[in-house]
Amino acid sequence: MKVTSYEFSGNKKDVQYEAFTFSGGEEHIRFKAFDFRDCEKVQITARVTNSSHIMRLLMAVDALKRLCLARTPIELVLPYFPYARQDRVCVTGEALGAKVMASLINQLALDKVTVWDAHSDVVPALLERVENVEQTTLISQCPALQQQLQCGALSLVSPDAGASKKTLKIAQHFGGEVEVIQAQKVRNLKTGEIVQTQVLGEVKGKDLLIVDDICDGGRTFTELAKVLKAQGANSIALYVTHGIFSQGLGVFSGLIDTVYTTNSCRDQDDLVEHHDVQLNMIEL
Repeated sequence: MKVTSYEFSGNKKDVQYEAFTFSGGEEHIRFKAFDFRDCEKVQITARVTNSSHIMRLLMAVDALKRLCLARTPIELVLPYFPYARQDRVCVTGEALGAKVMASLINQLALDKVTVWDAHSDVVPALLERVENVEQTTLISQCPALQQQLQCGALSLVSPDAGASKKTLKIAQHFGGEVEVIQAQKVRNLKTGEIVQTQVLGEVKGKDLLIVDDICDGGRTFTELAKVLKAQGANSIALYVTHGIFSQGLGVFSGLIDTVYTTNSCRDQDDLVEHHDVQLNMIEL
């Protein structure tokens, strides 16, 4: 988590703090001495990937509101929005996790909340005073991808119906001549296991870019890549905005040649690169 003071003079300064977890499991945060009198706004940039991070963020906002002048805006940049995938109740008895998380953020009464490539339209609808940085904007920050898409060197693959809208938007953003190939997966609703993957279109001899917002363990993409390779794809790359990669990059070995992602969840140094999977991290 990074806290920045943007001053009326045009300068910006990091606001230092110390944080730790008590032996009983509770989070603690304390900001060091800082003069907020020349502060135009405070921006918190938080990488929230577990429940401890959530609590630390909530406490940081509370502490800052006690320190700052009442008129000082406090903004939050939350690139990866936790619980975004829990945006509907699939089985009776489940919680609507995205709504729970959004309620926590809304209760902070922040002046602005910025998220990157929200999983669906549900999260921006639930959050107050929100800006959603779209997938096209983030992909445009990667010159290698931008060049290949602009010259039509890549065909886009949408891994499922949920990704179709964003994938079509990327094609339109880069001139509308980019081919979009639709895939679809069938899951067991109780276990989440993918039981079937189908590709609706010709992929033989083509260089493909699978596009989605989140990669956790990667099974969606490895199962799809198996089908694409079996149908004669020339090369397969993957772009995901939020690379959790809970199973590492080795799962893509022999299936996906290049992985593009942002640093919303992890830094490049956090990932052990695999010899035949090229990682291209978009640092934002």
